Amino acid sequence: MAGLLSALQRTSQALNAQSQGIYTAGRNMANVNNPAYARQRVQLGDSGTYQTPLGPQSYGVEVQAVQNVRDALLDRQVVRETSYTASLEAESEAYRKAELALGQRIDRQSDAQFVGDSTATGASQGVGEAFDDLLNAFSSLAANPRSDAERQILFQKAQTLVTRMRTTDARLEDVQQELSDAVSSDVKSVNDLLESISNLNKQIARFEVGNQGAALDLRDQRQAKLEALAQYVDFEVEDVGGSAGQIRILSRDATDAPVVLLDKGNDPAAMTFDGTNILAGNPAAALNLRGGSMQGRLTARDGAVADLRDGLDVLAAQLVTTLNSIYNPGAAGFDFFAAGGTTAATIALDPALAASNIRSTNTAEPGANDVALAISDVMSRTFSQGGGDIIDGTLGSHYRGLVSSIANATAATSGHYDDQNALKRLVLERRDSVSGVSLDEEMTDLIKYQRAFDASAKVMQIMDQMLEVVVNGLVR
Repeated sequence: MAGLLSALQRTSQALNAQSQGIYTAGRNMANVNNPAYARQRVQLGDSGTYQTPLGPQSYGVEVQAVQNVRDALLDRQVVRETSYTASLEAESEAYRKAELALGQRIDRQSDAQFVGDSTATGASQGVGEAFDDLLNAFSSLAANPRSDAERQILFQKAQTLVTRMRTTDARLEDVQQELSDAVSSDVKSVNDLLESISNLNKQIARFEVGNQGAALDLRDQRQAKLEALAQYVDFEVEDVGGSAGQIRILSRDATDAPVVLLDKGNDPAAMTFDGTNILAGNPAAALNLRGGSMQGRLTARDGAVADLRDGLDVLAAQLVTTLNSIYNPGAAGFDFFAAGGTTAATIALDPALAASNIRSTNTAEPGANDVALAISDVMSRTFSQGGGDIIDGTLGSHYRGLVSSIANATAATSGHYDDQNALKRLVLERRDSVSGVSLDEEMTDLIKYQRAFDASAKVMQIMDQMLEVVVNGLVR
């Protein structure tokens, strides 16, 4: 009788164990489209043995643990590659915006001395075309120095060049400001994510006291938050030993010293952006970011985009200095360009200049064209910093270099992004092969646990029949 009762108890345990397997397989299938979910597995084991007159007997099968199938190394690799990919994506997007702001592309087959045509669907809207038009207007004036119409055209072309240089600089400034604003927005998102991860750490600590690794859903949520955080900033994750599943998130400063972004469930110190540096930790330290969208945006803002604006300023300074020295040698009269406007943002025509008083010569000869000819030949002049000039080479080669530099930065970064994105996809696919839900596997497990449950239920039924025979037989 005692044997039947103990067997009945063991069968009941088996039913419970197989039920947990069925429940877990169904849960996995329900989360097949949840990218943050790691498939779970029931760990079955023997609940122990005891000594009987017939020898050692098992207490029966039991669920010893439910674990999610994760590879910590793959999870961290996903975080790392996500950070690098986000950085290149943000940098590439910034360069494309700068190209649009410049409105120019290289056209090697064009006869233009400067750059070719603009990017705007066939319309001439770039600085290069405006330079060509101005110098061509001086050439036309040299051919017909008495023409008021040529002077009017030249004046309009000069105004167009000034407007385009100023507009281009303003657009590039807007691009830099947009990148700064985006970094400020990213900082806010990072602070929100750090707060969320801190709260998850606290919840995990409560659930895993004495039961390490039990808070499966919370751990999945935390991993998803870490991958979201990697979109903005690169970091390292440390497991804090003996702390019920807690983690520490670290970044690095300029000396490669660790900066704590989050320590277990403690409130994180707010990350800030001072316009130049990302500051974090307590005490606050400037981070030396190596990945994430913030790093990509700041790299573009302070790198190629800033260099492009500086190059336009140098071009404007050389143009103003050169044309004024030809147009008004010895500063005897008014200049062509305002002497103080030597940057792309401040370039302007001399206030005294008008279409009616544009000079083609500085001599008393009304039909002379020495000034107009000299200015129209400026494009072929080679400048040298060693000779006291502001640039090396021609004005056209300097501008082509500016356009090429941003184009090369865009192409190189886009290529790196494509390669990095492909690597990220491979890592994700590898991680999914370990942690992702396979409907085929889950259906197999479901059938396996169902049949085991049916078998245990059959044993239970037989035990019940045997007990009925024993009880009823004793009564009779």
